[in-house]
Amino acid sequence: MHTVGAVHDDSKAQYLWVWAVLLLLTAVEVALAYNQVFQPVQMLEALMVLSVIKSVLIIGWFMHLKYEIAAMKWVMMVAVCACLCLMCVFFADAARILQLGVR
Repeated sequence: MHTVGAVHDDSKAQYLWVWAVLLLLTAVEVALAYNQVFQPVQMLEALMVLSVIKSVLIIGWFMHLKYEIAAMKWVMMVAVCACLCLMCVFFADAARILQLGVR
């Protein structure tokens, strides 16, 4: 028998709120990208933070991870941390390209 970590609410209101927040975050990302508010490195950092927030919302509510058992959440967090570590390795290489300049 499968037990869930939390009571699954069938109400659509919370999904509409999450969708509205995702829509707002997307609008902020588009506005930042078109207006070039920050320098390239700060822009990348800001867009990555917004993307991580959006992915947490999508995984938590729309993929129903918040209702899973703790072991499943830990497996997902280990995978996300490994992915972020790999991204940090590649970001360092991308920063080197900025220092060299475009030819």
